[in-house]
Amino acid sequence: MKKIFNALTILLTVVTLVLPAKVFAADAWAIAAEALGVLAAYQSTLREMLALGNNVHAQMEVRRQDLAKNGTDQNKRDVEVVNSVMTRLVNGGQYELRVNSLPFTWGLNDSEKFNAACYPMNYISINRGLVRGMNLDENQLAAVLAHEMTHGLEQHSAKSYAQAVAQQLGALMVGMNIDANSRSSHIDWSKFSAMVDYSIAKNISVPAEYEADEGGFYLMTSAGFNPGGGAAAMNRLSYYLRYETQDFWEFDANDKPSEQTFSDHPDTDRREEKLLKLMTEYGGNHVTVSKHERAYRVRIDGREIFYSLNTADDINSAAVKAYYFAGGLAKAFHDFDTVDEWNFRREGNQTVFLTDEPAYRDLRELSTMYNLGDKIQQLVTEAYEYERPHTRQRIREADAARKAAWDKIRYEADNAKVKAAQILRTNADTYNDHGQGELALKQIERAMRATNQDNQAECLAIRGRAKAICGDYDGALVDVDAACEQDPSNLYNFLNRADVRHMRGELELALEDINRAITLDEKNAIAYQLQAELFDELARVDEALESYRKVYALTKKNPRAVPLNYLDKIDPKAADKVRKADKEAKSNDET
Repeated sequence: MKKIFNALTILLTVVTLVLPAKVFAADAWAIAAEALGVLAAYQSTLREMLALGNNVHAQMEVRRQDLAKNGTDQNKRDVEVVNSVMTRLVNGGQYELRVNSLPFTWGLNDSEKFNAACYPMNYISINRGLVRGMNLDENQLAAVLAHEMTHGLEQHSAKSYAQAVAQQLGALMVGMNIDANSRSSHIDWSKFSAMVDYSIAKNISVPAEYEADEGGFYLMTSAGFNPGGGAAAMNRLSYYLRYETQDFWEFDANDKPSEQTFSDHPDTDRREEKLLKLMTEYGGNHVTVSKHERAYRVRIDGREIFYSLNTADDINSAAVKAYYFAGGLAKAFHDFDTVDEWNFRREGNQTVFLTDEPAYRDLRELSTMYNLGDKIQQLVTEAYEYERPHTRQRIREADAARKAAWDKIRYEADNAKVKAAQILRTNADTYNDHGQGELALKQIERAMRATNQDNQAECLAIRGRAKAICGDYDGALVDVDAACEQDPSNLYNFLNRADVRHMRGELELALEDINRAITLDEKNAIAYQLQAELFDELARVDEALESYRKVYALTKKNPRAVPLNYLDKIDPKAADKVRKADKEAKSNDET
């Protein structure tokens, strides 16, 4: 039962791009659950899901299985674009993580489905079909992926799974505990079925989708993407749903968009309209886009400046051109308080403006193509001249309100209780165990910032190890030396320094640190494990064997704790059982 629960826990908690669902407001769900008599099931599962969302092992395992099941996209250009977009969003976007949320990670799989998904532990699964379906357009991809990040930031997937359990499974799942310390989360990806998809998807609410659209809009714009990217993405998605997909789960032609019951994601036309409205408001209400028959018209304060027309060859191109042209204008109106900051100037026989920042690229190229520079300068100048008195103030107040909301989340995380601060540190150490130095650095920064962090010396040691994993060996040694000096009673500081010295190629010095750790605790299996590995690397086989004997004893004869070539000498019967189990597992995987 526990294995099944853990599998369902992972597999049911995906917030996806286009799966069908029933409307139910997430914020009001606890009230409804109480009325239905399933509040206890909802609350219990929500706690478990939030704990899973803070489980590094689960995050790493879900990524591994996603890419193992669906394959890895081998196209280098796909990978470059996705990594570029996600890196800009993660490192440049305006957001803060809740104290019980993990840093974002992502994977680009080889599925041809037009989709992306956010798991409760902030792993974003991205399908090749989505990347190709959006023609590798960075602004559209940024809109979709920022939408998924917002699901993670708001912990929508944890809430929606708790709803599914309360509605569909009731007390069956109550009391089941997730093993937060297990490196293997017992996740069986093969149990991912259409029934399971629908069971969770139908509990995702339309308000949550609008929240993700809006949050994604501000996240992607804060990272420097074109504000028209969200509307362009919805236009592309709308076309896909109507004319391309034949997947029943993606779209049901019998649904009625007007009733808002057909999808966990609201009608794409409505989403497109809302995202356009956000773009207009972002630019101080100066820039609008309207559609009339096949033409998209861009206006500055009601005066047309650009239009594009749909063609039979590319029905989406007109919308994309108009939205990016308007998005560039909206960004400039948002960012600049005066017309002088637009930097209008003559180059050759044309008037050009702004910079080569990517968000302005389409605007500037189309302006040059159609020689619109002079007209744009005139309309922009008049827009500032006749701008309503409080327009600038409202833009800055809206910016300040968003920043204040994120600052509040950061303050709450930084001032969380001691246990939460300890988990931040432990998660950073776990990222190191998985070889994820960059994620470890992100997490340990949060841990060291925590007001109630109770072990700054160990934080330094963990940060040093993360630096070494990332290749900064000198910076790593500075940190681990400081950790050992500040707290020489903590054996893990010496073990972390041993690992750093190992990565630096200083094996004998690493052994000295391990010996120091063993004098602090002679029953620490990790110390003997590291010692055995170093002896083996140095070809000191007899000493390695003795260290592995101690590991085997201290781990209560766990056969997986010892390499098979040494286990053969320590416990031959256990070694045979491991080989047999591995052979059976391999056979099951192949079938």
